Amino acid sequence: MTTRAESAAATRRALLDAAAELLDLGGPEAVTLREVGARAGVTRGAPYRHFTGKDSLLTAVAAESWERIGDQVHALRTDPSLSASEKLRGALRALIDVGRNQPHLYQVLFRRRANLPGQLGDGMDRIRRQLCGPEGDPAVADRAAERFQDEFLDIVAALAGERNARHYGALLLTSAHGIAGMELSGHLDTDKWHTTADELVDTLVRMVTDVGETT
Repeated sequence: MTTRAESAAATRRALLDAAAELLDLGGPEAVTLREVGARAGVTRGAPYRHFTGKDSLLTAVAAESWERIGDQVHALRTDPSLSASEKLRGALRALIDVGRNQPHLYQVLFRRRANLPGQLGDGMDRIRRQLCGPEGDPAVADRAAERFQDEFLDIVAALAGERNARHYGALLLTSAHGIAGMELSGHLDTDKWHTTADELVDTLVRMVTDVGETT
């Protein structure tokens, strides 16, 4: 017999899967609680019992996506068959591949929120967390993104050293973000720049490897 908690978990799973599908198909504009509920095959009121609105739902989708990327990078970091440079190359490509394969999701992952935790004041921020969390709490997505960043920094540290890890980690991530954005917008034209995103990643990895060898 299915318990109420199991039923609620299954409904939430169906809603998140439907939201992710709609996001891939039509971007954030295509994601509404009504459309998500219809695609998930749940009752009309079900989405509103799990999420306070579209932003809450997209935040939950982002949190799960950051967790998946974090899992990928963790698997790379702990794979004994890979060299340190191969781990870094794989981690950078994992991020860029999201931009390639799921451009709408990529934009959601890096969107700027209108109201960040703490900007509303303690009382209003507490109410926001009560209304939106944990399913759509921005702090959950932030923690998932930070987990990815920590895994990534460990990979960078193995090449560049602990002292240089944050400096080069930030440089690598901003570079990867720029590569993904240029590729996504169509401005990384090989005829103009005589290079590709993968070649740029290889250059970044060699740069950090060289730093590690000279320290």
